[in-house]
Amino acid sequence: MISHNTELIKGEIADYRLTGGILYSYSKSPKRTIKNITENIALIKKITANKPVPLLIYLNNPSVEDNETHEFFKEQLPIPYTAIALVSKLWFSKLIMNILFKLKTQPVPMRYFSDDEKARKWLTQYI
Repeated sequence: MISHNTELIKGEIADYRLTGGILYSYSKSPKRTIKNITENIALIKKITANKPVPLLIYLNNPSVEDNETHEFFKEQLPIPYTAIALVSKLWFSKLIMNILFKLKTQPVPMRYFSDDEKARKWLTQYI
């Protein structure tokens, strides 16, 4: 059983809260590395009791990562997540995400939203 926590759980690349079966991520901007992604996935597994959940990410400034780290991260996505909704009010984030989604196949269902209520509604099908 997943516990639901309204308090923020602090992580290096994001802070998290689990509520209503959805994991909320408040993205931070440090350079992504294989090490901090591995540690972040361990934190998420601890938060979710090792059960994959849908993720709603509130995007901040874009993070930096090299190709090797990006490929590692992409391989790890299906482990802790059933689907991912990305939320940002910035128009250029939407443009970049839509281009990426069209160019590359994603390992889990992913969508970009400018409205977090619509993102939550979409994610409920993956709880």
